[in-house]
This record gives sequence, structure tokens and C-alpha cells, in this order.
Amino acid sequence: MSLGTAEDESGSEIHIPAEIDWHMLDKSKFFFLGAALFSGVSCALYPMVVLKTRQQVSSSRFSCLNISCAILRHEGLRGFYKGFGTSLMGTIPARALYMASLEITKSNVATAFLQFGFSETTAVAVANAAAGVTSAMAAQLVWTPIDVVSQRLMVQGSGGSKTTVLANLNSENYRNGFDAFRKIMCADGAIGFYRGFGISILTYAPSNAVWWTSYSMVHRLIWGAFGSYMGNNNGRKGNEKNDSNKYSRPDSKAMVAVQGLSAVMASGVSAIVTMPLDTIKTRLQVLDLEEGNGRRRPLTFVQTVRNLVKEGGLLACYRGLGPRWASMSMSATTMITTYEFLKRMSTKNQEDLTPS
Repeated sequence: MSLGTAEDESGSEIHIPAEIDWHMLDKSKFFFLGAALFSGVSCALYPMVVLKTRQQVSSSRFSCLNISCAILRHEGLRGFYKGFGTSLMGTIPARALYMASLEITKSNVATAFLQFGFSETTAVAVANAAAGVTSAMAAQLVWTPIDVVSQRLMVQGSGGSKTTVLANLNSENYRNGFDAFRKIMCADGAIGFYRGFGISILTYAPSNAVWWTSYSMVHRLIWGAFGSYMGNNNGRKGNEKNDSNKYSRPDSKAMVAVQGLSAVMASGVSAIVTMPLDTIKTRLQVLDLEEGNGRRRPLTFVQTVRNLVKEGGLLACYRGLGPRWASMSMSATTMITTYEFLKRMSTKNQEDLTPS
């Protein structure tokens, strides 16, 4: 499946590197490099996830600056990495499932739609939407249990009143990820690790479908505009007679810039549309209802929504939007540039692709 080229009326073209399909990848290199690269990305962005989670779960309104200063003052930099070890353990298998599902679905769906006679633009859009849904669903099988444990560690505060910035928002105290795993298993059984699984699917599957479809469309539009701009520049310079100047190959900086801009634009709408569901999901996974006899039980979806309505209605659902938007934009930009780099690094040699 090729991205093709963007053309303007004068016939000038900008050549975009062809899409790298699943069969073209060295799978062992793809997964090994992917685990290393995305672990680094997760490490860099993890503090934003901690801030977002604390804002979503807290019943009081604290700004990111207030929470950041409190964490630095009382816990130091380590406070921004609560639950990171647990999260990293899940990142590698979840990313592996995500990438495999994404590439296999994209390649097969696009090929099928092209064979049915659909245009390349339509085939690419449908393939990206389908790939976004299947990859999100596959990854959540691994990621939801890790999310439940790591988020409980993220909101493990320094105790005290519920009005303090770093109040413990859990009904339990956890020493580490293994302790959290043991206590959740004892209290809720294996099903406790899949709290919020349904709403996670409802949040991430459409979000991924919208993101990947938007990304592919914006990516093509930007390259089309860039190709037109380059063609006009060449025409003004009087280079029409030289055929070699009619073709322009973008350098690596231009490719990264276009990928980054496309990722940020695709992330904006996705963050706003899915924010309420993400807030509900986080609360379902983290908070419990304390009963009079000292026992606790998980909050239901209806109770969670009622609590949010009492705390501020729709606006309460958007607590943490700032760090989530920033995290999604940075994550999407680093993810897509890293992902495209990973695919180029993992491409098989040309002789390996030639059928024997």
C-alpha cells in the first residue's frame, strides 16, 4: 500500500516514502526495538499521567502547579514516578499486542478494500479506523490490570485530610505494586483487575479509530499543501526546463515536522471527545465506596457519574484536561515519529523481500 505522491497543477511532485507494510518488517527487530524505544517514551511522559490521574480522582480542585509543587516538596522527583515499575511491566506486552494488531489489520483491510475497487484514500482511511479499534481492544486485555494497579499507586498520597493536596485518595495503603496486586486479589478477586474494562474499550477504541483516521488524512493534506508550495517555488525560480527540479524529496527534518504536526492535530479532538469517559474510567478503577461496617466495595458507573455531577457536572469530567491534552499531544508526536523510525529500522533487506 503506497502513500503515493502529492501533485500540483504544474506537474511538480513531492515524493513521500511508501508505507511500510507488515510483511516487510523483521518481526524480532520490530518488537525488540519497539520495547526499548517505547519504554523510553513512557518514562519521559509518565509525570504528566500522574498529574492527570490525581486531578481526575480528587474531589477538590487543585491545579497542576499546586500538585507538582506539593509532590516536589514532600516526595521529590520520585513522587512523579509512583507505579512506574508496574506500568513499565505492562507497557512492553501491551505495546507488542498494539503494534502487531495495528499493522496486521491495516495491511489486510487496506489490501481487501483496494481489491474491491475502492480508491486508495478510502482504503487507507477505513484501514486506519479498523486498525485503531482492534489494536486498542487487544492492548486493553493487558493494559487494564496494569492500569488498575499503577493508578492506585499514583494517587497514594502522604495521608492527612481529604482537603490536602497530597491526601491519600485510596481506601487502602499500598507499599508497592506487588502489595497492591495482592490486596486487590484478596478483596475483589481476578475481576478486580478488570474494573473499568468496558468503559476503557468505549474510551480507547473510538479514540484510536478517530486518531489514526485523522492522522492519515491530515498527513496527506499537509504533504499535498507542501507539494503545491514546492511546485510554486520551483516555478518562480524558472526551473521548469530542468526535469530533475520537478521532483522534490523531503529530508528527515521535514518528515518529522509533518508527522509531529499531524499527530498534534489528530490528538486535539480525540482528547476533548473522550475526556469524560476517561475520567469515569479512572475513578472506577481507583475509588471505592466505604460502607458503615468498615468494608468497601467498588463504585458503580451510575454512582461515579452522580458523584461527578455533584462535584461540578460536566466541568468535573474535564479535570486534568490540560495535562491529558499535553500528554496526548507529546505522546502522539513521540509515538508516531518513534513508530515510523522503528518501522524504517525494522524493514527487511531488499533481497529478503524478493520472492524465491
